[in-house]
Amino acid sequence: MSDDTSRTGFWDIFRHRPAEPPTPAPGDGVVPPGLRIATAYAWRFLVLAAAAGVLVWLVIQFKLLVIPLLVAILITALVWPALSWLLRHRVPRWLAIVITLLGTIAIVTGLVWLVVWQISQEMGGVRARIVEAVVALRDFLVDLGISEAEIDGYITEGVQLLQEQAGTLWSGALAVGTTVGHLGAGILLALFALICILADGGGIWRWTVRLFPRRAREAVDTAARNGWRTVINYARTQLLVATIDAVGIGLGAFFLGLPLSIPIAVMVFLGSFVPLVGAIVTGAIAVFIALVYNGFWIAVAMLAVVLAVQQLESHVLQPILMGSAVKVHPLAVVMVVAGGTMIAGIPGALFAVPLAAFVNVVAVTLSSGSWRTGAPPQGDLIWDTIPKTIGPHR
Repeated sequence: MSDDTSRTGFWDIFRHRPAEPPTPAPGDGVVPPGLRIATAYAWRFLVLAAAAGVLVWLVIQFKLLVIPLLVAILITALVWPALSWLLRHRVPRWLAIVITLLGTIAIVTGLVWLVVWQISQEMGGVRARIVEAVVALRDFLVDLGISEAEIDGYITEGVQLLQEQAGTLWSGALAVGTTVGHLGAGILLALFALICILADGGGIWRWTVRLFPRRAREAVDTAARNGWRTVINYARTQLLVATIDAVGIGLGAFFLGLPLSIPIAVMVFLGSFVPLVGAIVTGAIAVFIALVYNGFWIAVAMLAVVLAVQQLESHVLQPILMGSAVKVHPLAVVMVVAGGTMIAGIPGALFAVPLAAFVNVVAVTLSSGSWRTGAPPQGDLIWDTIPKTIGPHR
């Protein structure tokens, strides 16, 4: 063998040669291609589900921190239009933040004061009406053939059961006290987080974006800003709808002579922030109060008022106020609210829809690649929650 041949063979070792196709493992030919593809998707899905499960578990473990932060973010979305209006009219940022915070606190304090005031004013009448309702129920049971002795026996058994469960009730009272302490700490934490977000939300977000790889920052920034605009649109619309629902049902309760019309209106206002489900539950409570305190026909009239207000909301207010910004399918609302309630109770029901809308817009923006061009993404994943202003923030 010549030297040239030897050198050629030596350098061939370092030359790139196309890889030979791998030898199929025994049995690969037996497994259908469709099953292999499904298996590949399945294990990836399991990994994602496990990661989501760990994330939910962490949120539940740190709920005393997560819930106040989410409350602060939701309140920020609610007051952001007012703050933006003040800033557009050349009000200094610190003064705009102070005005916004004081206005929000004044509204909440005023609502609480009105509720407490009306309850204190009407408590005597409510107590007397409760006694009348109990007597009426007793007479109704007697008419059904249940003797007074049996009714007294049931009452005695109930009192004995309460006495036997005194220890459990005391533990529950202590748990309520602990919950009240947590609630106070959560309110302070939410207020502090709200001030920080209003004062330096842009800086906090820019720091968060820098945690991502450089190539992904523009996509993350654009997708999250689109999601934030959607949450603002959602919060603003729900605030208007909740106000109109509360005023309509509260006035109906007042003119029908129901007691506690202001607490009913406040309850409807708060319940309206849980779309669809909250309106149904609070409306049912209003009808039940009318039935207990004012009789059957007033309850029917209250039901008519509730249905009229809800129909006005669903078919007139929602399309006008939301337009093409946030269109939520009722099935999606029910499923998301039910899932949020199962995971985190009342806070889960409150945050389920805005969180799902945010995730939907972020996913659509990233998957469609619209963050590169600023064009509106085509299609949706859960519902149409694409904000009107699309594109990277300049």
